[in-house]
Amino acid sequence: MNQTTAARRRSTLAAALALAALSVAGPLAAQPAYPSKPIRLVVPFPPGGGTDLIARTVAQKLTETLKWTIVIDNRPGAGGNLGVDQVAKSPADGYTLVMGQTSNLAINPTLYTKLPYDPLKDLTPVVLVANSPIVVAVPENSRFKTFAEVVAAAKGKPKTLTLGYPGNGTVAHLAGEQAENTAGIELQHVPYKGAAQALTDLMSGQIDLYASSVPTLIGQVRNQKVRALVVTSAKRSEQLPDTPTMAESGYKGFEAVTWFGILAPAGTPAAIVKTLNTEINKAMQVPEVAAKLKSDGGDVMGGSVETFAALLKSEIPRWGKIVKDSGATID
Repeated sequence: MNQTTAARRRSTLAAALALAALSVAGPLAAQPAYPSKPIRLVVPFPPGGGTDLIARTVAQKLTETLKWTIVIDNRPGAGGNLGVDQVAKSPADGYTLVMGQTSNLAINPTLYTKLPYDPLKDLTPVVLVANSPIVVAVPENSRFKTFAEVVAAAKGKPKTLTLGYPGNGTVAHLAGEQAENTAGIELQHVPYKGAAQALTDLMSGQIDLYASSVPTLIGQVRNQKVRALVVTSAKRSEQLPDTPTMAESGYKGFEAVTWFGILAPAGTPAAIVKTLNTEINKAMQVPEVAAKLKSDGGDVMGGSVETFAALLKSEIPRWGKIVKDSGATID
């Protein structure tokens, strides 16, 4: 082989390699930037509750600042399981997310004998958004002015006072169970499918007490439609500074807080998860968003994907013990 032939072959090989490289790089380069279409954020509870309010606040800011299209999709049912399961089984492309919270991610794995998803295996944590204590409230015209008065009445006539909460297995449900066990009382439980009907029944006196997150009740408390008796956090809520904690009411060490976070289906590309985490954290750091979340009764959290993942892993066994101790179970 002479030098001219060898040179021609080398030139032909180089051209072929270059063409192959272009054929591979071309489609990759043509991939649209994320997101290139609307993102669906599933809220596994009806409109108007705390989870819904927090989801809409975050979605609105992302839409305003980034021009993303985020569609809130309320999918209530089975204590939040239906909506979470739908997302867990959705394509892992970053276009279907869920605003999960303590009940459907940390409580339901123990409460339900047959949960259709595994929070640790079927979902990818994206970012923690907020947390909130549970507040126990009564109608504004209720004869009860303190939690101690409720306890006294309940001890006098067990299972006559009614306690409503937003569904079996919610933090409010288990906080109520804990409060009963701690105070040595028995209440008549009334689980609701959402906050709207429960608040209507509370304000009209159809139920005596209602337990739910601060975001759900704060508006009615401020409008003096209902009265907050006690909160379940270790310290007083900034939004309800005049409402004592369970510890201040004589039950030391009592704490039950619900947290809210956004998750994606397992297998969602790490780059997309990082983008979501970064942009949602930025949105929550905007003063007006932080103020809105606080005004609605939530304390802003944020942080890394790893922070959320670690919390989830620790909360499942912690709440699992509380569920087992309460004896609650759902088939």
